[in-house]
Amino acid sequence: MLTTLLYRDHRFAALNPPPESLAALRAEPNVMLWVDVSAPTAEETTLILEKLFGLHPLVIEDCTTDSPFPKLETFDDYLHLVMHAVDYTKGDKFTTTDLDLILGKNYLLTFHRMPLRPVQILLERAARGGAGVAPVRGPDRLAHTVLDAIVEAYKPALTELRRDLEEIEEGVLGAATPAELFPKVVALRKDLASLRQIVRPQRAVAVELATGKPGFIRPTMLPYLRDLAEDYARIETQAASWGDQLILSFRVYLNKSSHEANEGIKVLTGLTAITTPAILVGGWFGMNFEFMPELNPLWTYPVAAVVTVGITAALLTYLRKRRWL
Repeated sequence: MLTTLLYRDHRFAALNPPPESLAALRAEPNVMLWVDVSAPTAEETTLILEKLFGLHPLVIEDCTTDSPFPKLETFDDYLHLVMHAVDYTKGDKFTTTDLDLILGKNYLLTFHRMPLRPVQILLERAARGGAGVAPVRGPDRLAHTVLDAIVEAYKPALTELRRDLEEIEEGVLGAATPAELFPKVVALRKDLASLRQIVRPQRAVAVELATGKPGFIRPTMLPYLRDLAEDYARIETQAASWGDQLILSFRVYLNKSSHEANEGIKVLTGLTAITTPAILVGGWFGMNFEFMPELNPLWTYPVAAVVTVGITAALLTYLRKRRWL
């Protein structure tokens, strides 16, 4: 789908002018274009990338195939930027969509082979003349607005990851079993690692972009781009912090489990100690010897019973003082 916003003298002038008129409009003074290509057909790709904008074959290849890493390339009359928009769901976890931005002196071309909700919202808001894309002094400001919206799209994922971490922490302090807790820890650890792998290279590109590209990035935009790089750094730092917090929570759980196991061993040891006197005395008098003089006196049984009960009571008192029972 092709969406075009036409600006004249920094004001919104028209929505979706005929595609065949874009080449002539680019040549007009005081005209700026934002052309968004979403989930295009092969004909739309050829028309926009090759015929109307005449992009380099390598740029066209980057637009039409998945780029594993973000990139920033400068050509004679435009700037090519590849970023990754993120989508996070409980089922699919992290998925990314390539977003190519072609930044010229009087146009911005955004190309993505899958629909991107943040970009669509910006286009609709701009077409209505809303404040979301109010600055239209140059295509670099539009590019920053798009990139900022892509960073904002990380917030639902961060909120969901934070909720998962809190759920694991509650399980650590509660009665969660290893079978319940361990898969959650592994899954969250994997998600945090994926998030950092997605954000880190984009932060590097944002930092490079914030150094300024003469002819494409105005000096007034550099503080905004530095803020964008800081947003990426903040997300990466947050993911790293949550990863450390997750490991700490799991260590607390392991220590808790070990402590509970030790308490159980103490109880079993105490019970074994308590029953030992009865076992020893009963085992002695239960031996099947033909001659056992200690069985003949009448007072043997009471003495054995008193000794057994006394030793058992003494052991019970001692173990309670040691808090083993």
